[in-house]
Amino acid sequence: MFRTVDEVAARLAETGYLASPAVATTVFLADRLGKPLLVEGPAGVGKTELAKAVAEVAGAQLVRLQCYEGVDESRALYEWNHAKQLLRISAGRDESWDETRTDIFSEEFLLPRPLLTAIRGDDPKVLLIDETDKADVEVEGLLLEILSDFQVTVPELGTITATRRPFVVLTSNASRELSEALRRRCLFLHIGFPDEELERRIVRLKVPGLSTALAESVVRVVGALREMELRKVPSVAETIDWARTLLALGADTLDETVVRDTLGVLLKHQDDILRAAAKLDLDAV
Repeated sequence: MFRTVDEVAARLAETGYLASPAVATTVFLADRLGKPLLVEGPAGVGKTELAKAVAEVAGAQLVRLQCYEGVDESRALYEWNHAKQLLRISAGRDESWDETRTDIFSEEFLLPRPLLTAIRGDDPKVLLIDETDKADVEVEGLLLEILSDFQVTVPELGTITATRRPFVVLTSNASRELSEALRRRCLFLHIGFPDEELERRIVRLKVPGLSTALAESVVRVVGALREMELRKVPSVAETIDWARTLLALGADTLDETVVRDTLGVLLKHQDDILRAAAKLDLDAV
């Protein structure tokens, strides 16, 4: 997809994703080496958006597996359309079981889920395995099989092998440690909070009506909040939401009243709001 690292940064920027040199380099290498990309970092820093931007740049279909506690093979890989199979069995009462079985375990009755969808077909795809750390450990075994050979065995149909490998992005908020075996198969990228300059550029890009001075103030205040001992510090997503909030309110500058009344956009816990309201000194930032 990409010829140089600079091309990665430029093409991602065209989609509205401003990539740091580390992000652009790792995406380039994942594409060039054909390796899955494991992206780790706090929530709201652009891990999922990176996969969406790569898909847009490549003109590829984005196939997303949203992980959660309890997700299993049938939700991640494939399952059979049991209702349709029962209708077919009922309609073929005069057939032998061997004839019926051959029919109901065919493509017509297969329901492909994200992992199987991603390795089928010749069209370009980006496979996003989102919040991998929320899935059970057993799911990692399934991912290892997929990411090693990009093939799946469906007992009734045989082995399905990818004719065109997808670009794979796994995201993790590091709520639990992923296995070393899974990490070994991936290139690793950590996305943290951006520096002030990059965050200002992101805010100005995402909230074009915001003045330069107010964008700078927003980023400085968010930076100050991140240095406090809070349960959940504001992410880039909250910074953008706050900037949009201030624009909607018609605020030209930040004062104590505006900040106090809108802290709920940045902070999601009452004790964090109270601590920030008590400690935040706008004159110092």
